[in-house]
Formats: sequence, C-alpha cells, structure tokens
Amino acid sequence: MAPMERKDEICSPFTPRRNAARKTSAEIVSEARQSLRVQSTLRPFTPRDGHRQLFAKSSVGAERDNRPPSTFSLHAQNFDAPDSRPGSGTRLSPLDHKPKLPVPCDAGDPFKTFPKPPTDPLEGKRVLAGARARLLRAGSLTMLPPVEGHTDVKDRLNQGPGQKQPSAKRLPGTDHTEALGCPRKPGPRRTASESGITQPADDSGVRPTEEPAVQRTDLGNGDKKTSTEEDAEALLWNNMISPLLQQLETVAAGSCEGSVERLCDLCDGLHGTLAEADMLGRRCKRRSGILRTLFRLIDLNSAQLNLHIAKLCLALCVSGNNLLNICKLIFQISRSESNDILFQNNSIIDSVLAILSHEDVSASGEALLYCVGTLKFLSGNSAILKLLLDKNCIAVAQKLIRRLCTAEDAHFTIAGHILVQLTATLRNLADHPDSRTLFVSFSILPELCVVLRHHCKDQDICTNISRIYSKLSSYSECRLALAQTPNCYQLFLELLSKHHQKQDLVVRLLFTLGNLTAKSDEARQQLFQCEGCMETLLQLYHSYQRREDVPPKGSPSSSKAPVHPASVQEEDDVLVKLVRVLANMCIHPDVGPALATNTCCIQMLMETLELRSVQESEELLVNVAATINNLSFYQAESSALRHSQLTIAKLMLKLVLSCSMDAMLEATRVYGNLSQAKDVRDFIMQNKVHQFVVTLLDSKSTEMCFSACGVLTNLALDPPNRVSLSLEGAAAKLVDCLKVFGAGDWQLAGQLCQALWNIICGGSEKLLDTQERESLLEVLITYLDEEEALKWTDNEDMRDYHKACWELEFLPVAQKLMKTLEPSYRTT
Repeated sequence: MAPMERKDEICSPFTPRRNAARKTSAEIVSEARQSLRVQSTLRPFTPRDGHRQLFAKSSVGAERDNRPPSTFSLHAQNFDAPDSRPGSGTRLSPLDHKPKLPVPCDAGDPFKTFPKPPTDPLEGKRVLAGARARLLRAGSLTMLPPVEGHTDVKDRLNQGPGQKQPSAKRLPGTDHTEALGCPRKPGPRRTASESGITQPADDSGVRPTEEPAVQRTDLGNGDKKTSTEEDAEALLWNNMISPLLQQLETVAAGSCEGSVERLCDLCDGLHGTLAEADMLGRRCKRRSGILRTLFRLIDLNSAQLNLHIAKLCLALCVSGNNLLNICKLIFQISRSESNDILFQNNSIIDSVLAILSHEDVSASGEALLYCVGTLKFLSGNSAILKLLLDKNCIAVAQKLIRRLCTAEDAHFTIAGHILVQLTATLRNLADHPDSRTLFVSFSILPELCVVLRHHCKDQDICTNISRIYSKLSSYSECRLALAQTPNCYQLFLELLSKHHQKQDLVVRLLFTLGNLTAKSDEARQQLFQCEGCMETLLQLYHSYQRREDVPPKGSPSSSKAPVHPASVQEEDDVLVKLVRVLANMCIHPDVGPALATNTCCIQMLMETLELRSVQESEELLVNVAATINNLSFYQAESSALRHSQLTIAKLMLKLVLSCSMDAMLEATRVYGNLSQAKDVRDFIMQNKVHQFVVTLLDSKSTEMCFSACGVLTNLALDPPNRVSLSLEGAAAKLVDCLKVFGAGDWQLAGQLCQALWNIICGGSEKLLDTQERESLLEVLITYLDEEEALKWTDNEDMRDYHKACWELEFLPVAQKLMKTLEPSYRTT
C-alpha cells in the first residue's frame, strides 16, 4: 500500500457510513447513534378547570354567542306536572275567525238564552256525587275505576271526622306501607298555590279531582282483559303506590331529623314498586300524580334527595320541559365537587348515559348539553372517571359524536355547544390508562377528526381535541390509529394556519405532529408532502420568533413595558415543538435534502440561536442544535446549511460554553459534523474550542465521549492540530476512556481507536510517551482477544449483539492501530 493511500485511509474524517453494502443490527444501531436522531420533548401541561362551568371565560367565536348558562335556579313551578305526552314542538297558529255561538241571541234579552249556573253552588256537586255513587254501585268491587292517587291521598288527609273514606279490597301482604314499617299518619294538605304548581289533568284528560267514567258497552274478551289490567293497576295503586306518595308528603311536611334520608328511602321504595309492577316509563296511567308529588319535593333543596327524584323522574320517561329541567337539576348538583360522592353512591350516571344514547339533538338538544356538562365535571374525579369507563361511556360518546356531526344545519349551534362538553369529557377520560384501548377500538380518534372538519372554526372544540391527541399520541397504538386517519396531516396544518394565534391549540397540534413523525418514515414524508406544509410551519416559526429590538437610550420607546415572562415561555414552547417536527421530518432521506436547501428554514434556526440565551431557552436551543445536526448530514452543493456552516459554528460557541450538559452535547455533535470542513476546523483551533472538547473526555458520559471523539477525529486530519491536541493531553485521555468504557461499549471503543489512530498516524507515534504507549498496547491486546473481550457481557441475550459490534465497529480499526504501535503484530 502506498504511503499516501495509507494516510488517506487512516486519516478518515468522522462521518457516519450511510447506505453500506452490508448492514447488521450493530450497524443500524451505530448509524442511529452517530447520525440523525429523533427529538423528544415534554407533553404540554393541561390545566385543570378551576371552576366547574359549561364554557370557559376565554371562549370566543360566534358559536359561543348566546350560549346556555352554567348557573340558574330551579323550583317546583318550573316543571310541568302532567307530562302526559311529549310535546310536538309545533305551535298552532291562532284562528283568524271569531267563534260563533251555536244558540241565537234574543234581541230583547241577549243573555236570556245562555245557560245559567245552579242557584245553589253545592247543587252541582251533589248531582255529580249522586251520579258517581250510582256508577259505583253498578259494578262489582273488583271493577272500580282508577282512582287518582295523589287526590286520594289529599282527600283522606283532609276528611272530617264524620266523613267516610272509600275503600278497596287489600291484597294480603301487599301493603307497601306495612312492609316498610312506616306509620300512615295524615299530613297537611298543600294547595296548588302553596306548591307553585297548577293542578294538572292526568293522562286521561280529566281533572285529578274527578274520576273518569267507566263505560262498558261491550263485554268481549278484549274488554275483559283490559278491564282486568285496569283493576289490577287500581288495586296496586291504592294498596302500595298511593300510601307511598302519602308518606312522601307527610315526611316532607315535617322537619324531623333524618327526613332527607327517609325521603330518599321512600323514593327508592317507590322506584322499586313501580319497576316490579312494570309501571315505569309511560305505562302508568297515573304518572302525573307521581310526578306532581316528586316535583314538590325539589323545593326542599337537598342534593341527595334531588338525585333520587331525578333518577325516578327519568325512569318515568319525562320529556320536553321536564326532561330539560331534570337534566339541569343533575347538572346543578354536579357543579359542586362535594357532591361527587353522591354520584358514586347513586345509579343516576346510568340514567344520564341512557339519555345521551337515545335523545335526539333536534328535540332535546339543551337537555343533552347539560347531561354532557355533568359528565365533564364528574370525569374530573379520578374515582368517577374509572366508573365512567366501566359504564362504557366512550361507546356512548362515539354514537353521540356521529349523531351530532350529522345534525341538520338548524341545530348546528347547539350541536357545537354539546361537542364542547363532550370533547372536554373525552379529554379527561384520556388521562386514564385503561381508556387507550377503548379510544382505539371505538375509533374515537378518527371520529374526532370528523368533528374538527365540521367545527374547525370553534376554538374550544379544536383545543379540546388537540389536548386529546397530545395525550394519546404518546402511545404507539394511538399513534397508529391517528396516522391511519385519511388527511389528518392536512387537517392539522389547516387548523394551525386558521388558529395560529391561539397558543394552547398550536402547541398541542405541533406536539402531536412531533409524536407522529418520531418513529414513522411514512408520517415524515406524508406531512412534508401536504399542500403548504413548509409555508405553514415557517409562518408559525416567524410569528412566534421573539425579536426584542433594544431601542437606544433616551428614545421614547425605551420605557416600553418588558415582555411578560409567561408569554416568553409560551412562545418558546411553540418553537420547541415546531423545531422538533422539523428535526424529525428531516430524518427521511427525501425530506432532509429538501429542508437543507430551504434558505428560510436555515435562517430561522440561525436567528433563534442568535436571539435566545441558554439560560432562558435551554430546551429550544438544544432542539435547534439537534435539527442543525440532522440537516448537516446533507452536504450537497445546494445545501443552504453548507454555505452557512462557519456562521453556525460561531453560534454554537454559546452552547459549548454554557452550564447545560444537554446544550454542550448537542453543540459537540454539530461540531463533529461541521468539522469535516477546513474552515470550521480552523475556527475551532483558533478559538480554543479544542481545549474544551478534550476536557469533555473527563465527563464520565459515554455519549459525551463519543461526540468529543468525533470532533477530535476530524481535527487530527490536519498535522499541525495533532501536536496541539497532544499538548492538551488528548491522547492520554483517549486511552483512559478506552480502559473505562471500551469493554462495555464497542462502538465507543472503535471511535476512540479512530481518534488515537488519526493523532499518532504518519510517524507521530512519538506524541505518546512510553507509559501511554504501553498502557494502550496492553488494552488493545486484551480487547483483541475475542474470548476475553466478550466475557464482560453477562447478559446472554445481548451476547450476539455485542459480538457483532465488536467485529464491525472495533476490531478493524483496533487491528490497524495495533500494527502502527507494534509492527511485529500480525492479524490472523
């Protein structure tokens, strides 16, 4: 081998081997270590809602105008007690014509032909009572007409001593009052004016104080069956339900201690009785009486009791205004964290989830809003959070999202209000580890992309979803689900452009993109190929690049208030996540060269290095240095970084001289790549940077030693530099590092040998004194013995890996170094 050829081979610069003909696992690891690296950063902090409100005070946008309130008052008079049937939602127009009386008026006396009331005001009641008595006598005792329970309770409570109560046969053992051991004491009667509710008609359309007439014109089989069912319901009502309603009113009228617990027990008993009799829902013909009694209890203002009332009312399938008010009542209770324990001990959450599963936004939009608002508050409690997952809340949310996204334009605003609450609930659910598989299995992540497309102008919805993505994209299964969502990268870029001023939204979307591009070459390329990708990212970079022009002293602007520290941190947080995306994208072999030729991108990175200090923006400068290091592997003639590498080398000085080990490490890595150029090597030697690099060999860090070796390897390419390096003790420190770290890291051992080889090659062996030379020979002889070298590996699973590293990374360069030091050494 000619001397010049030998010299060129020995003095090879520190640069990674890319696209080698033969690649083993060791080479892959070596390339990952020496070359392009993925950047990591902390997930943005999600602030906890200080106050439980439907919408944050910072909410903006047209969708937030005229939004439903978080605070309101509810009383019994707010409810419609009959609730006999759901409202149609359509108001009839008033008639244009005036009604005409069917009886002609007498010209002489216009009031002569009108019917007149009876002279005795009690006469009509006696007639009615007589008719009712005849009707009752006409049938058997088992064919009594249904008696309105609540009216029956009040009649018995207000009867005088001489009055006799109508009775019915009692079924043995079916008296619910006796079963509960509750005394049946008469209580005071509350009038409609006292309760604030107008006495309604029941489902049959007659007043509660009247008994519906029973007409049997045909005694066929169908009528007999219907009559039997009605008789059974009447008996159940009189024997079990009516006494319970009476007790509810009696206990509510009293003020004894423990009355709330007693009322809760009675509500549960009533609920169970109706369930056993299959009278829940809208099956019970006298449900208006039950609802009227329950609504009156709301004025007692007990959160515990109101939850029992709400659960029973929902089981009775209230609708319209009553459904809305019940949902408001539950929401109102959930606003206080002290009431969370009540929801844990009550199955009301099941009722809320049932509403979300079945109610339609067109008919019950506001009720859905308050239901989801309740879940948002409750999901902030870790115990209830697990309860919601167990109750399949995520599956309910998925179905609701689909209904909301397909809602008609007329209901778009209320659908947006609901989605604000729903996405906030999912944001809380995403905190629990058990939720991740559910988010994936129910395709929540792609569904949320659909929501973003429909409600891209709503910053509250977009921010909530960005928080969900930033949490879940840190996990591989969630990243895969999101990456497989069509056009998600383009969607994120459009949102970044539309809401570029909303920092909390921008930083989370960038963090999500950084996670997606961290491990996937396909994601890096897809993002880069999106329309307007670099324009959007660089525009954001420009917007958040803090440029503080210091005005001259005495100028009017010199008294300008300084930038608030919070805003400085927020700006840096955006740039940290944005630069991380750039660093990850340029790992792709097609994207990297394109970014390296992007002059604007290189200038923005250099400007950040110039404007920021390590003390205030450590993580940002570390990420910028890592991005520049990744880009420095693409050294084509058109590379904008190549033409600015000397300027970059000067900017790296502040990182090398800082107190941050991370900043030192990244700057050393950049010097390791840029020092392939002669002008950069001269700059390093002229500014004494080599002295600092030699000192890094004492850091006891394998990564720091590896990067420092790369710089020293390149500096030793110039003969004058070898003497300077030896005078700084570089050779001795390299030998010490080889002793300490070599046996455990054959990649580092190979790089140490390469640096020593370059320093002492070309007849410069005299740069090593006798002791250093003997020490190096002793280490090399030991490490070149395969059996001795690999015995340091205790882990059998890693033995093959270390053997591959020893053969490929260490053995070739160590053998050549051994031949240089000991000419008599011969390789087998």
